[in-house]
Amino acid sequence: MSNNAMLSRVENDRVLVLERVFNAPRELVFRMFKEPEHMKRWWGPRGWELPVCNIDFRPGGVWHYCMKCVDRNQGDFYGMESWGKGVYSEIVEPEKIVYTDYFSDAEGNVTESMPSTEVTIEFVALEGKTKLVNRSVYESAEALKTVMEMGMLEGITDTWDRLSEALESLKG
Repeated sequence: MSNNAMLSRVENDRVLVLERVFNAPRELVFRMFKEPEHMKRWWGPRGWELPVCNIDFRPGGVWHYCMKCVDRNQGDFYGMESWGKGVYSEIVEPEKIVYTDYFSDAEGNVTESMPSTEVTIEFVALEGKTKLVNRSVYESAEALKTVMEMGMLEGITDTWDRLSEALESLKG
């Protein structure tokens, strides 16, 4: 289980790097980021679902989604919606996805008061497994601090645990 742990580090005060090895081939892991029916199974922390997940998977295409808390045990978060929008700038299948990640509203309008992020996800093949390397570049150290204080690391850890479970269920 220890090799399944997510590693995280901050570079240059504003770059968050996350790494984790998944026990699945690279093409399958890549597909989990490409197809809405897969994304809906694992994106977001536990207790949250994706009632909306529209993906136009091409450079210049938009990924627009809504995370909704469906777990009553999460108190004030229950029923809350969090909208996001990604705009793809580069896709190299099955090696890399680059996009700008924004907070948005239900119509896809960017929430200017929240920090946007340049995200690069690399899919590295390792003898039947896949190492995911996620680099998120924030506008400033303050912007990174803002999302860290929102619980982003815990959320990503949960999300990647759910990805691992979804991959296992598909391999079965």
